[in-house]
Amino acid sequence: MALTLSSLSDLAALRFDDIIDVRAPSEFAEDHLPGAINLPVLDDEERARVGTVYKQVAPFAARKIGAALVARNAARHLEGVLADRPGGWRPLLYCWRGGQRSGSFATILSQIGWRVETVAGGYKAWRGLVLRQLEAAPGRIIVLDGNTGTAKTELLHLLAARGVQVIDLEGLANHRGSLFGARGAQPSQRMFEGRLAHVLAGLDPSRPVVIEAESAMVGECRLPPALWKAMCAAPRIELEAPRGERALYLARAYADVTADAARLAGTIGCLRPYHAAERIDGWQALAANGDFAALAEELVAAHYDPRYLKHRTRNDVPRRVLALETLDPEGLAAAADRLAGMIRSER
Repeated sequence: MALTLSSLSDLAALRFDDIIDVRAPSEFAEDHLPGAINLPVLDDEERARVGTVYKQVAPFAARKIGAALVARNAARHLEGVLADRPGGWRPLLYCWRGGQRSGSFATILSQIGWRVETVAGGYKAWRGLVLRQLEAAPGRIIVLDGNTGTAKTELLHLLAARGVQVIDLEGLANHRGSLFGARGAQPSQRMFEGRLAHVLAGLDPSRPVVIEAESAMVGECRLPPALWKAMCAAPRIELEAPRGERALYLARAYADVTADAARLAGTIGCLRPYHAAERIDGWQALAANGDFAALAEELVAAHYDPRYLKHRTRNDVPRRVLALETLDPEGLAAAADRLAGMIRSER
C-alpha cells in the first residue's frame, strides 16, 4: 500500500517501527528521511549496471537483471539486519520515486506476513514537502546576537532546556559558523535543508522561536532565502561580555581546535589576506606557546569584533542588550534564566 504524505509532520504521527530507504548508498548519503536506515536493493555499482543495460540494450533485459539483484540483496537483508524483526513489525519503505525498487522489496516483505507500506512518490515527494516548508519562515523570530565568544550557542541550548523554542542552525549544519568552526564532515545541502524543514514543521507558531545570529552560510550549508530574510529583519537580543571573559570562554569552547596544532596553525594562516604578516606571525607564536586565551583575545579584538560592528551598522532592527559579567557555568545558567524571561515577555 502506498502512503501519501501531506506534510512533514505526518511521518512522526504514523509511528512505523522502521523507515527503510532502499536506494543506493550514495543516494542515502546525500539525503534521506529522518530516522531512515539504508537497506539498498541495488548498490551504486548495481544500479549503474542496470541503468546501462536499460539504455543500451532493452528495458526488459534491465528488469530481469535488476530483479535477480534485488532478490539477492533482499535475501541478504532478511538474513542480516531484519532477521530479528517480529511478526508485528511494521516498516515504511521508499525509493527515489516510489517505483520498482521499493515496490519489489515491499512485495517480498509483505509475502512474509509483515504489514508493509511504501511512500507514494518516494523521496522525490518528500523532497517536495521539504522545499514547500522552506518557502515560509517562522512568524515570530528572535535573533540571539553578540560578538564572538559571548556563548550564544551554549545559551541557545540552555534556553531549549528551559522550554524555549529554538533552532540550532550550527547543530543542523555541524559547524560553528566561523573560520575556526569546523567540526567534521558537514551534511549535504539537501540533508541540511531536510533537517531544518523537519524542525520548522514541529514549531508552535503561537510562540516565538530563538535563532542564533549567523551569516547566510553556516560553513558550506546555505540558509534558505526566506529564513535568512526573516532573520535579517527580526528583533535581536544582543549579548555583551567583557573581552577577557570572552577570550577565556573561547579557549575552552574551541579546545578541539587548539588541541590540534597543525589545524590551528593552518586556520590562522588563512587570515593572511586580511592582516599584516607581523600580526599573523604573532598569533602563530601565541598558538605555538599554548597561550590560547591571549590568542583568542587578540583575534577577537583585531579580527572578529571589527567585522561584527561593520555588519551591525548595516542592520537597523530593534535590539535589547543583555550584559553578562561572567561566562562560567553558573553565570551562563543565570543568563539563560534572564533570557528566557525576556523571550516569554514577547508573547
